Amino acid sequence: MVSTSDGIAMTTVYLALGSNLGDRAATLREAQRKLGPQVRLDRFSRVYETAPMYVTDQPAFLNMVVRGQTLLGPWELLRFVKGIEAALGRSEGGLRFGPRPIDIDILLYGELVMYAPELEIPHPRIAERAFVLCPLADIAADLVHPALSRSIGQLEEAVPGRDTVVPVTGVIAEAV
Repeated sequence: MVSTSDGIAMTTVYLALGSNLGDRAATLREAQRKLGPQVRLDRFSRVYETAPMYVTDQPAFLNMVVRGQTLLGPWELLRFVKGIEAALGRSEGGLRFGPRPIDIDILLYGELVMYAPELEIPHPRIAERAFVLCPLADIAADLVHPALSRSIGQLEEAVPGRDTVVPVTGVIAEAV
Protein backbone atom coordinates (compact mmCIF):
# COMPACT_ATOMS: atom_id res chain seq x y z
CA MET A 1 0.00 0.00 0.00
CA VAL A 2 1.02 3.56 -0.70
CA SER A 3 -0.24 6.56 1.26
CA THR A 4 -1.34 9.91 -0.08
CA SER A 5 0.17 13.11 1.32
CA ASP A 6 -2.66 13.22 3.86
CA GLY A 7 -1.99 9.65 5.03
CA ILE A 8 -4.81 7.86 3.21
CA ALA A 9 -3.78 4.35 2.13
CA MET A 10 -3.92 3.62 -1.59
CA THR A 11 -3.86 0.14 -3.10
CA THR A 12 -1.47 -0.90 -5.87
CA VAL A 13 -3.31 -2.37 -8.84
CA TYR A 14 -2.21 -3.94 -12.10
CA LEU A 15 -4.53 -3.59 -15.09
CA ALA A 16 -4.32 -5.25 -18.50
CA LEU A 17 -5.38 -3.15 -21.49
CA GLY A 18 -6.12 -4.63 -24.89
CA SER A 19 -7.59 -3.39 -28.17
CA ASN A 20 -8.17 -4.98 -31.56
CA LEU A 21 -10.64 -2.65 -33.29
CA GLY A 22 -10.14 0.83 -34.70
CA ASP A 23 -6.99 2.82 -33.92
CA ARG A 24 -5.68 0.39 -31.33
CA ALA A 25 -2.76 2.51 -30.11
CA ALA A 26 -4.91 5.62 -29.75
CA THR A 27 -7.49 3.61 -27.82
CA LEU A 28 -4.85 2.34 -25.40
CA ARG A 29 -3.63 5.90 -24.84
CA GLU A 30 -7.20 7.16 -24.29
CA ALA A 31 -7.92 4.34 -21.83
CA GLN A 32 -4.83 5.34 -19.84
CA ARG A 33 -5.94 8.96 -19.85
CA LYS A 34 -9.42 8.00 -18.63
CA LEU A 35 -7.97 5.87 -15.83
CA GLY A 36 -6.10 8.92 -14.50
CA PRO A 37 -8.78 10.45 -12.28
CA GLN A 38 -9.13 7.30 -10.16
CA VAL A 39 -5.94 5.31 -10.77
CA ARG A 40 -2.62 7.15 -10.46
CA LEU A 41 -0.61 5.32 -13.12
CA ASP A 42 3.10 4.98 -12.41
CA ARG A 43 4.41 2.03 -14.47
CA PHE A 44 3.78 1.05 -18.09
CA SER A 45 4.81 -2.10 -19.92
CA ARG A 46 5.86 -2.16 -23.52
CA VAL A 47 3.02 -2.53 -26.01
CA TYR A 48 2.75 -5.95 -27.64
CA GLU A 49 0.93 -7.18 -30.71
CA THR A 50 -0.68 -10.52 -30.01
CA ALA A 51 -2.72 -13.10 -31.84
CA PRO A 52 -6.27 -13.48 -30.52
CA MET A 53 -6.84 -16.31 -28.07
CA TYR A 54 -9.97 -18.47 -27.69
CA VAL A 55 -11.79 -16.84 -30.69
CA THR A 56 -9.09 -16.73 -33.35
CA ASP A 57 -11.04 -15.32 -36.35
CA GLN A 58 -10.53 -11.65 -35.49
CA PRO A 59 -7.84 -8.95 -35.81
CA ALA A 60 -4.65 -9.02 -33.74
CA PHE A 61 -4.60 -7.18 -30.42
CA LEU A 62 -2.36 -4.54 -28.96
CA ASN A 63 -1.85 -5.37 -25.28
CA MET A 64 -0.11 -3.75 -22.36
CA VAL A 65 -0.17 -3.68 -18.57
CA VAL A 66 -0.17 -0.64 -16.31
CA ARG A 67 0.44 -0.30 -12.60
CA GLY A 68 -1.21 2.35 -10.51
CA GLN A 69 -2.44 3.40 -7.10
CA THR A 70 -6.11 3.80 -6.27
CA LEU A 71 -8.42 4.66 -3.42
CA LEU A 72 -11.22 2.68 -5.06
CA GLY A 73 -12.27 -0.66 -3.62
CA PRO A 74 -12.28 -3.66 -5.98
CA TRP A 75 -15.99 -3.39 -6.86
CA GLU A 76 -15.72 0.37 -7.41
CA LEU A 77 -12.67 -0.19 -9.60
CA LEU A 78 -14.57 -2.77 -11.65
CA ARG A 79 -17.45 -0.34 -12.22
CA PHE A 80 -14.98 2.41 -13.09
CA VAL A 81 -13.12 0.36 -15.74
CA LYS A 82 -16.41 -0.95 -17.20
CA GLY A 83 -17.49 2.69 -17.58
CA ILE A 84 -14.26 3.46 -19.46
CA GLU A 85 -14.84 0.47 -21.73
CA ALA A 86 -18.36 1.69 -22.51
CA ALA A 87 -17.14 5.25 -23.13
CA LEU A 88 -14.58 3.90 -25.62
CA GLY A 89 -17.18 1.94 -27.58
CA ARG A 90 -17.31 -1.48 -25.99
CA SER A 91 -20.83 -2.82 -25.82
CA GLU A 92 -22.08 -5.42 -23.37
CA GLY A 93 -23.44 -8.64 -24.76
CA GLY A 94 -20.93 -9.07 -27.56
CA LEU A 95 -19.19 -12.33 -28.38
CA ARG A 96 -17.21 -13.51 -25.35
CA PHE A 97 -13.50 -13.17 -26.20
CA GLY A 98 -14.53 -11.56 -29.50
CA PRO A 99 -13.25 -8.34 -31.10
CA ARG A 100 -13.51 -5.16 -29.07
CA PRO A 101 -12.21 -1.61 -29.14
CA ILE A 102 -10.98 -1.91 -25.53
CA ASP A 103 -10.73 -4.48 -22.78
CA ILE A 104 -9.55 -3.55 -19.30
CA ASP A 105 -8.99 -6.37 -16.83
CA ILE A 106 -8.10 -6.08 -13.16
CA LEU A 107 -5.15 -8.45 -12.84
CA LEU A 108 -4.04 -7.80 -9.27
CA TYR A 109 -5.41 -5.64 -6.48
CA GLY A 110 -2.78 -5.43 -3.76
CA GLU A 111 -2.50 -8.83 -2.09
CA LEU A 112 -6.25 -9.43 -2.33
CA VAL A 113 -7.56 -12.88 -3.23
CA MET A 114 -11.31 -12.94 -3.81
CA TYR A 115 -13.77 -15.08 -5.73
CA ALA A 116 -17.18 -13.78 -6.77
CA PRO A 117 -19.17 -14.60 -9.91
CA GLU A 118 -18.62 -11.10 -11.36
CA LEU A 119 -15.07 -10.50 -10.12
CA GLU A 120 -12.12 -12.74 -9.32
CA ILE A 121 -8.86 -11.27 -8.07
CA PRO A 122 -6.21 -12.15 -9.07
CA HIS A 123 -7.59 -12.49 -12.58
CA PRO A 124 -8.29 -16.22 -12.97
CA ARG A 125 -6.57 -16.67 -16.34
CA ILE A 126 -3.28 -14.80 -15.77
CA ALA A 127 -1.18 -17.97 -15.77
CA GLU A 128 -2.48 -19.17 -19.16
CA ARG A 129 -2.16 -15.89 -21.05
CA ALA A 130 1.18 -14.96 -22.58
CA PHE A 131 -0.39 -11.70 -23.78
CA VAL A 132 -0.86 -10.74 -20.11
CA LEU A 133 2.26 -12.28 -18.56
CA CYS A 134 4.79 -10.81 -21.02
CA PRO A 135 3.77 -7.17 -20.39
CA LEU A 136 3.17 -7.83 -16.68
CA ALA A 137 6.68 -9.27 -16.39
CA ASP A 138 8.03 -6.06 -17.98
CA ILE A 139 6.99 -4.10 -14.89
CA ALA A 140 6.60 -6.70 -12.13
CA ALA A 141 8.69 -9.82 -12.83
CA ASP A 142 9.57 -10.29 -9.16
CA LEU A 143 6.04 -9.75 -7.87
CA VAL A 144 4.62 -12.94 -6.34
CA HIS A 145 1.15 -13.96 -7.48
CA PRO A 146 -0.84 -14.02 -4.22
CA ALA A 147 -2.79 -17.19 -5.05
CA LEU A 148 -0.18 -19.22 -6.99
CA SER A 149 2.86 -18.33 -4.83
CA ARG A 150 5.07 -17.99 -7.92
CA SER A 151 6.63 -14.86 -9.30
CA ILE A 152 5.22 -13.25 -12.42
CA GLY A 153 8.59 -13.91 -14.09
CA GLN A 154 8.35 -17.63 -13.29
CA LEU A 155 4.80 -17.77 -14.64
CA GLU A 156 5.87 -15.90 -17.78
CA GLU A 157 8.75 -18.32 -18.42
CA ALA A 158 6.34 -21.29 -18.23
CA VAL A 159 3.43 -19.96 -20.29
CA PRO A 160 2.89 -21.38 -23.78
CA GLY A 161 2.68 -18.98 -26.70
CA ARG A 162 5.33 -16.49 -25.61
CA ASP A 163 6.65 -16.45 -29.18
CA THR A 164 3.30 -15.01 -30.41
CA VAL A 165 3.63 -11.94 -28.16
CA VAL A 166 5.70 -9.41 -30.10
CA PRO A 167 6.80 -5.98 -28.79
CA VAL A 168 5.67 -3.13 -31.03
CA THR A 169 8.06 -0.26 -31.63
CA GLY A 170 6.84 3.28 -32.01
CA VAL A 171 3.82 2.93 -29.72
CA ILE A 172 4.17 5.09 -26.65
CA ALA A 173 3.05 3.24 -23.54
CA GLU A 174 2.61 6.17 -21.21
CA ALA A 175 -0.38 8.14 -20.11
CA VAL A 176 -0.76 11.48 -21.88
